[in-house]
Amino acid sequence: METPSSRVLVVEDYEPFRRFICSTLRKSSELDIVGEVADGLEAVQKAEELRPDLIVLDIGLPSLNGIDAARRIHKLLPKSKMLFVSQESSADVVQEALALGALGYVVKAHAGSELLPAVEAVLQGRQFVGSGLSGQYLSPMSDLKTLDRPNEPSSSLVSERREITPRHGVEFYSDDAGFVGGFTRFIETALECGKAVIVVATDSHQKSLLQRLQEHGVDMGTAVEQGRYVSLDVADALSAFMVNGQPDPARFQTVVDNLVVPAAKASKGESPGVAICGECASALWEQGKADAAFEVEYLCDEIVKRGNVEILCGFVLDNSQRKQESDIYEKMCAKHAAASSQ
Repeated sequence: METPSSRVLVVEDYEPFRRFICSTLRKSSELDIVGEVADGLEAVQKAEELRPDLIVLDIGLPSLNGIDAARRIHKLLPKSKMLFVSQESSADVVQEALALGALGYVVKAHAGSELLPAVEAVLQGRQFVGSGLSGQYLSPMSDLKTLDRPNEPSSSLVSERREITPRHGVEFYSDDAGFVGGFTRFIETALECGKAVIVVATDSHQKSLLQRLQEHGVDMGTAVEQGRYVSLDVADALSAFMVNGQPDPARFQTVVDNLVVPAAKASKGESPGVAICGECASALWEQGKADAAFEVEYLCDEIVKRGNVEILCGFVLDNSQRKQESDIYEKMCAKHAAASSQ
């Protein structure tokens, strides 16, 4: 006799990430996606209509945010379980989500590895809090006996949360010359401030950047020798953390640690730290892997939140490409603390 499938309602306003959630859930034969919605009010209506076993929902939703939607749903359907999958990781938001009746919370950057384990735990009545969140954020529920938590990375970058302002920007360039010019300005500024710089780019872009920096009088030989300028081919970087077409959070963190930790030690001056400029997301976008590109951006967000690191993502897109993929272009701009086109 087959085990009855658990009925799942997915609530996520960003369509590419909603597809990613659904495709991940469909890997389990025990899950049946009965509905997909992109709006908070519609989520309440659909939940009442479909009466799902589990609701997977974001917080930043139009019409009605995920917290308020979950609160209404919990009153209507106290037996339906809820799992938040959100970019938001602040203590107050996580505590509120768990206090109102949700059993699980996963940061989007870790959804690739934690979504299915979280769903399994929540459906079994166990609380699941993702590895992107500290235990001090929890609001334990009195009727829960167990808490599922994936292993925390031992990374020096995540050993403690630091209260810093995220610095994660994106620039769109119409051609390679614009790309090299934009990255050159970013690198020069970082080196002048005493930061170490990590460049993740194609071989041709790396060569052009090195030449341009030398033309501008930057002593690149000394910067490289001191470990304050490190370059990595984008294809090599992707091969190190991509698994089955999606970035693996643990591998991504390992790649970043291996680059950032020694670079941070080499930084100096009044504003020591690390500046990263790269085109990993751009390379994935060019391959038609928009979902993977956005997953990389979520992972980059986590990096800038946890250490003295700033990141610039660069995309080479002509005007026709921007018009053809305007929805993705606008979402990518909205995803970054600073965005500009050149």
